[in-house]
Amino acid sequence: MSKLNNMDDSHFIFGSILVAANRMDTMLERALSKHDITAKQWFLSVVLDTLFEQPPTIKELAKEMGSSHQNVKQVALKLAQKGLLKLEKDTTDARATRLTLTDESQAFWAKTDQEGMVFMRTIYKNIKKDELAVARSVLEKMLANLSELEDDNG
Repeated sequence: MSKLNNMDDSHFIFGSILVAANRMDTMLERALSKHDITAKQWFLSVVLDTLFEQPPTIKELAKEMGSSHQNVKQVALKLAQKGLLKLEKDTTDARATRLTLTDESQAFWAKTDQEGMVFMRTIYKNIKKDELAVARSVLEKMLANLSELEDDNG
């Protein structure tokens, strides 16, 4: 019998999220390396493309990514150097920089979309829709609790 069977659910889930995140990051880095893109660059592009209707500021994007302003700026600058992202000063607030994916970026991600879909299908293989809905609900609550902790310790 595995020692994991003796672990209470909350500890098992916490540890499993960390292990899954590390393994997904490693696999994603490996898959994206042939395109000269990092997992962080991919994630920034996905968040930017899916969560914002208008170009966000670095601060807004950092909040959604759960990252620091400085880290997001570094990743954004690398994407800009590759021609996949534009950084432009806000027209009303010169201190703020807004981010936009380029046409080249859209073409790049469209070209690699099939690869990404295979990766996602493999990760979620044998997991039913209702199981995904429960996992989503739990993760949403955990993320809300983490936000509350950040606010309290702010």
